[in-house]
Amino acid sequence: MRRALLLGAAALACAGAIAAGAAGLGGGTTVPPTAPQAVEPVLRQTLTRTEPVNGVLGYGTTVPVPGAGQGTITWLPAPAAVLRRGRAVFRADDRPVPLFYGPLPLYRTLRPGLSGRDVRLVERNLWALGYRGFTVDGHFSTATSTAVRAWQRKLHLPRTGVVEPSSLVVTPGPVRVAAVSAHLGDPASGPVLTYSGTRRVVTVALDVALQDLARRGSAAVITLPDGRTVRGRVATVGRVASAAHQEGGPSTIAVTVTTRDQKALGRFDQAPVVVGLRGASAKNVLTVPVTALLARPGGGYAVRVGIRQVPVEVGLFADGRVEVRGVAAGTLVGVPS
Repeated sequence: MRRALLLGAAALACAGAIAAGAAGLGGGTTVPPTAPQAVEPVLRQTLTRTEPVNGVLGYGTTVPVPGAGQGTITWLPAPAAVLRRGRAVFRADDRPVPLFYGPLPLYRTLRPGLSGRDVRLVERNLWALGYRGFTVDGHFSTATSTAVRAWQRKLHLPRTGVVEPSSLVVTPGPVRVAAVSAHLGDPASGPVLTYSGTRRVVTVALDVALQDLARRGSAAVITLPDGRTVRGRVATVGRVASAAHQEGGPSTIAVTVTTRDQKALGRFDQAPVVVGLRGASAKNVLTVPVTALLARPGGGYAVRVGIRQVPVEVGLFADGRVEVRGVAAGTLVGVPS
């Protein structure tokens, strides 16, 4: 009799403990036993949504270079050559057409008495090439003209002291020859070559529905064709959507992703890559594996804790986990084994 009373008291104590535990978890309903499951603890962590999108690793958008307007093409650079300030982009009638750096092309003949941003551009480049004796102030003075003549003499050009728009190619910085369209002996009046930047970038035609993931300066992960990953950042985000390339396809915006670690990119060029764009983030939240979620008949979700289903509110989904509210950190929840 005494043994029976002790067993009954123990059973009541166990039931009370289960009830108290359920109360601490916000309630829940008892569910019938199921097949054995594994368990995972509820973790407190930071979740960040990452979306994989397709991109192309290359040297970015190409820009055409027109000819000098007259003469005959007598020299051309090789594809993939890198051209820097002062070097010839091509030669017409055996005279070099050199490269200057700047934000705008020359649009008028520069001579003494003129002022403007284009004058300052020429002055800055002459100064960078070692020509002195004038002030970089955007005014084409007699001293500026003297420096121009010295520069023309060095290149074996007619020493006119003026700068014609066709005598220079202006780019934002060093460039890489993407393709050569002209041939030796062609008139210098048509397209000569195309150029791109000197650093490899990833270009992405991003579905406009995902444009919230592309914020300038946000982190990205580039997965190369050989499976290696390289860290990058979103450099540019287009503002104008392009129409779908095929019927029923999404409209897209142009996104550029750059990386400082050019060596890590290996020798890949014009290669398909996958870019992980990072979106919304939830800091210091409780999470469970997505597979731990159970759909409730009346809507919403629950997780299994022991023999009970405990209702939870869900938040951000990312990396196979989901933000939850309604259970405590460290609680063991059931997941498919």
